[in-house]
Amino acid sequence: MNRSFFAALLVVSSAALAQAPDSRFSAGGYYRISARPDFQGGNGRLGFWNLYGRLLNEGTYAALEMKLDLLQAPPGTTDIWASLHARIEGGTVSTADPINGFLSSFRLSQLYARAGNILAPNLIWQLGTQQFFFGDLGLYDFRPAQLFEDTIGLSGRYISDHLDLLVTVGDSGFTLRGAQYVPVLTAGAAARVHVNDHFEFGGGGQVGVEPFIAGNRFSSYVTPSVRYEDFARREVLRRFLEENPGMFDRFPQPQQAGALNVSWRGVGYVGFGGFGPLRWNNFFARYQRLHPQNFYSDTWNGQSVTIYSADLTRDRYALLLGDEMQLGLLPDRLDLVLAGVYGSDRDLADAITASEANRVYMSTVARFQLYLTRVVHVLLEGSVAHERSLNGNLFRGQYDSFFRSSQGLPDARGLEFGDQNVRNTVQVKTGIVLNPTGRGIYTRPSIRLLYGFQYSTMHAAFGNAFAERLDQFNVFTPSQTLAWHHLLSLESEGWF
Repeated sequence: MNRSFFAALLVVSSAALAQAPDSRFSAGGYYRISARPDFQGGNGRLGFWNLYGRLLNEGTYAALEMKLDLLQAPPGTTDIWASLHARIEGGTVSTADPINGFLSSFRLSQLYARAGNILAPNLIWQLGTQQFFFGDLGLYDFRPAQLFEDTIGLSGRYISDHLDLLVTVGDSGFTLRGAQYVPVLTAGAAARVHVNDHFEFGGGGQVGVEPFIAGNRFSSYVTPSVRYEDFARREVLRRFLEENPGMFDRFPQPQQAGALNVSWRGVGYVGFGGFGPLRWNNFFARYQRLHPQNFYSDTWNGQSVTIYSADLTRDRYALLLGDEMQLGLLPDRLDLVLAGVYGSDRDLADAITASEANRVYMSTVARFQLYLTRVVHVLLEGSVAHERSLNGNLFRGQYDSFFRSSQGLPDARGLEFGDQNVRNTVQVKTGIVLNPTGRGIYTRPSIRLLYGFQYSTMHAAFGNAFAERLDQFNVFTPSQTLAWHHLLSLESEGWF
C-alpha cells in the first residue's frame, strides 16, 4: 500500500509539470474590521468573550485561503487529482487595534497537500495540517465538534453521498508544547452519516499520548512531594527553604511521571431541518481531557528552581454543548437565529483556587433580522449568560473589591480574586445592516451601524484599562462601579 501511494504521488508530480491547465490557482478568505471608540475605558469590545454572542465581542480579523491544483481531474470522473492548500490568518489591521496591522501577528495556520482517487475512488489523502470540524455555532463563532486542529500528519477520508469517514494519525507536540517540544502521538477518526436532506449525524474522537524520553528536560517529569497549594501560589521553593533552611542544594530532583501523559477528546453532532419555518438545526457536543502541563520556574530570595507539574495537572476536563437553529418566521421579511451553549471546566486536583479551570457557564443568544428591502435590514440581538466559579470568588462586584473578597474580608494570599462567585451578563445590540447580495442573517458582505449595551453583575466586565493590582488602585482609583457598558460600532464583515 505504501509503495502504491508514494508511486502515485510521483505520477501526480510528473503530470503537473507536463501540463498547465487553466484556473489552477484559486483563493478565498474572510475579513472583519470595525471602528468602535470606547469612552468607558474599554478596548472596543462590549464584553469579555463570545459567550455573549460574537457580535461586538470580536475584533479585527483577516484570513486568506489559497489552493493550487497540481493535477486536475475531469468533472464526474474518478481520475487522480492533487492540490496544495495554505491558509494565512491573523487578528490585526492598521489603525484598528493596538498591534496596528504588523504582519508578525499573522500566521500560516494551515498547509497541506491533498490527493484523491488514489487506491480507491472517492478516497482523499491529506498530508500536513489536519483540522476537521462538523460545523459552526455561527452566533458564537464556536466550533465545539472539532478535531485534529492541533495535529500534523496523514489522513485518509472516504466521501460518498451518505457517508463521510475520516481516519487520522500524526503528532501534536508542537501545538501543545511549542518550543518545549516533545512528541505527542495522536490518532483518531470521525464519521458523518447523511440520512437524507432533513437529517444527518456524526461523531468522532482523538487520543494523544506523550511517551517519556529519559534525559529530555522537556519530557514528562514531576517534582516529588509538591503540595497543590504551594504549586498554585508558586511558593514551592519558599516552603521548602522555610522547612529546610540553608538546604537549597538538597531541593528534590525531578522524577519520571507516575503515568504517561495522555489527552483525549470525543465529539458528537446532530443536524436536522427543512420542516416548516425551521431551516436547519445544529447540535454539537465535546468532552475532553486536557493534556498535562509541563513545568514553570519558581523563584524565592533570588534563587530559582524548575517545578515539573505533570502529575498535578493531568486531571483537567472540559465539556461543551451547543445548539443553533435557523428559522424563517416571515418569508422574505423576518428571520431568527436562536443559539445556546453550556460548558463545564474541571480541574480535579484543584479544590482551592478560584479560576476558569473550575467553572460552569451557560448562555443563550437570539438574533432577529427584519428585511425592509432586499438590501436594507434591521438587526436586533440579545443574549443572557450565567458564569459560576466552583472554587470561591472569582469576580469583582465592586470597584473596591480588592479589599473584600471572602466573606467581606481581603484574600491577601491570592486564592480568590473578588467578592462574588457568579457573573451574570445581559447584552443587547441593534442597528442597520446593508447586505448588497440580499437577504439572510449569514449573507455577506455586510456593512453594519450598531449600538450595543451590556449589563453585568461584575465591575467593568469588559477588556479595560482600570486597576488590576493594589498598587495601581492606590494611584488610579475609579470613581464608581461600572455595571453598564455602551458601544457604537461601524463595521464590515465578509467572505470572498
